Amino acid sequence: MATNTPESLLYEHRELSQALEKATSAPGRTGKAARDVLDVLAPHILVEERFAMPLLSALAGIARGEISPDMAQCIETADALKAELPHMLQDHKLIVAALRTLMQAAAADKQTGAAQFAQKMIQHAQLEEEVLYPAAVLVGEYLRLRMAGGS
Repeated sequence: MATNTPESLLYEHRELSQALEKATSAPGRTGKAARDVLDVLAPHILVEERFAMPLLSALAGIARGEISPDMAQCIETADALKAELPHMLQDHKLIVAALRTLMQAAAADKQTGAAQFAQKMIQHAQLEEEVLYPAAVLVGEYLRLRMAGGS
């Protein structure tokens, strides 16, 4: 099973991480609000990296029909992701609330870069909920069917 993050997501996460790091050092309310975002975001990222990202890294190969016996562990990972998903979605609510606070603080402090980052991060959370997490779960479900002899 692939255990890395797809390169496109890795790049986006790196870019968002750098923007957040920059915002945490901003003066005033913006810096504090950005640090609050980091506090709720950091543990969430660890869960994503443990469950969702390995499944997503397997997705392109599966779409090309490249299925191997070692991918059976994707089924277990997808089951674990499904169990964690309610908590991950609850995390998103907390993260988005912190990001909205950051947007307000950044607007008040005239920190347009931080406000733009917060908006982009909210959109990224929505992408995860609508596309990435469901796709990760489907990797496991598809492999379960295929490895059980279905087509």
